[in-house]
Amino acid sequence: MNTELEIQPAEALDKARLGTLFVDVRECDEVTRLAYVVPEVVSIPLSEFEARYAELPREQEIVMVCKGGGRSLKATRILHKHGYTQVSSMAGGIIQWAKLGYPTKGDETVITSDAQGACCGAEAKKHGCCCDADNANGSPCC
Repeated sequence: MNTELEIQPAEALDKARLGTLFVDVRECDEVTRLAYVVPEVVSIPLSEFEARYAELPREQEIVMVCKGGGRSLKATRILHKHGYTQVSSMAGGIIQWAKLGYPTKGDETVITSDAQGACCGAEAKKHGCCCDADNANGSPCC
């Protein structure tokens, strides 16, 4: 875990209420199934992020979000590499967000039915598919 780049969901929720921009880097089909409900959120899939990151404002605070925290941490690192300074990644992604009862729209069963365990079980780890920040590899499960 890279704690200097990450914030917890409670802090992210507070920031959202103050108008901080959320950038969801999940793929469009994931966002369609279950979305964050915050005042300002845009979707830029990680698969398009290198080509589209410049669409994001440099002067506004940004919280990167995804399903489990791995992809958002990658996107945060990309933004830092390109000179963005007011950006952080939300640890735990929408999995943790929903478990805490924070606002979502859609079918929470896509992540609350032990999705983290399914992704990060022994078999998944053997194949390099794990959603924790240290092992996130852009796999669809993260």
